[in-house]
Amino acid sequence: MTNILVERINSARKGLNPTVITKMESGWVVLGDNQTIPGYCLLLGDPIIDDISKLDKENRKQFLYDMTVIGDALMNVLNVKKINYSVFDNLNIGLHAHIHPRYEWEIEEFKKSPPWKYGFMKVPTVELDIEKNKSLIQIIKNEIERLK
Repeated sequence: MTNILVERINSARKGLNPTVITKMESGWVVLGDNQTIPGYCLLLGDPIIDDISKLDKENRKQFLYDMTVIGDALMNVLNVKKINYSVFDNLNIGLHAHIHPRYEWEIEEFKKSPPWKYGFMKVPTVELDIEKNKSLIQIIKNEIERLK
């Protein structure tokens, strides 16, 4: 079975992953494939490990710090109300964090729910369009670079 996270990290290392926003000390910032919540990003840990508990203290701090820098950047450049962070190590091999901006304009029933509710409620997915999102990628990258 192919691991999509490993593929995405390997393609990022080669400069071939079009979803890459920038490289952080702990990994790669990418724009998520599902943009139902605009600006949804992930931090893909590099080097590839399967669990945050396998990081030593300094690398663990760095990963979590980088994750929050991404959230700060999204707060600064998008008109967001809040950021949701999540790390699930049981679905795909490869440490990664989900960073979801949350907006005031979201439907009331979704505002206080995890971002996954959109999928559970069968809200149509907004697939990532790289061409359409080039300027968003650049804006987020510039702000992350400023904050690093």
